[in-house]
Amino acid sequence: MDIFRITLIGLFAGVVGTGLGSLISIILFRPTSIMISSVLGFAGGIMISIVCFDLIPEALEIGGIFYGITGMLIGVAVMALLDQLLPHAHFIEDNDYNKYVRTGILLGIGIAMHNLPEGLAIGAGYAHSSRLGFGLALIIALHNMPEGIAMSAPMYIGGVSPIKVIFTSLMAGAPMGLGAYIGVKLGIISEPILALSLGFAGGAMLYISFDELIPESHKMSNGHSATFSCVIGVIVGILMSLYI
Repeated sequence: MDIFRITLIGLFAGVVGTGLGSLISIILFRPTSIMISSVLGFAGGIMISIVCFDLIPEALEIGGIFYGITGMLIGVAVMALLDQLLPHAHFIEDNDYNKYVRTGILLGIGIAMHNLPEGLAIGAGYAHSSRLGFGLALIIALHNMPEGIAMSAPMYIGGVSPIKVIFTSLMAGAPMGLGAYIGVKLGIISEPILALSLGFAGGAMLYISFDELIPESHKMSNGHSATFSCVIGVIVGILMSLYI
């Protein structure tokens, strides 16, 4: 089994997925209030959908309710702690858009954290069969595109240069390569640890969606743009879970 090739496939799935999402957000995005509301709302909706219909069910199936819920609670606690620490760092001085930069960075941290266990899944899939591994890599790469949009849009709004935005999104996807290497190297992953990791990722994503993305979407909303974009995001996430 070519471990190096599988590691590259995992890296490709993470980096290209978030990178394409970042590029899309930069090319198509214009910082008007309704677009800010729609992009953030859609990102929050699709993120919640992926967590509820993909990450958490998988964590519960693998490790049971104890490990799945424990992982979620740890993820929420860690992100809440980071949320308290990050405001002390002034990424852009004298800029009212600092909060958007912080949102993007928080989301990027969460994405990087959950890309590692998703990489483990790719590696384990390849350890079982090439078909399963490739299918998981494709699904996760597609999942990472809206995540790339979710983290890039707030940073772009906050005044971060496109090159730095894209670079940050690529780095958020990079841990997937390490996860793929570990997964295929071990062959059989410890189920409790994997369940904790997936639960942790789900908890982190839920915290960011409810604490950052959706509230900001409603603040910038024009009429019901935030609500409708969130609902559309959830529907798209469900369709991805069912048919991809």
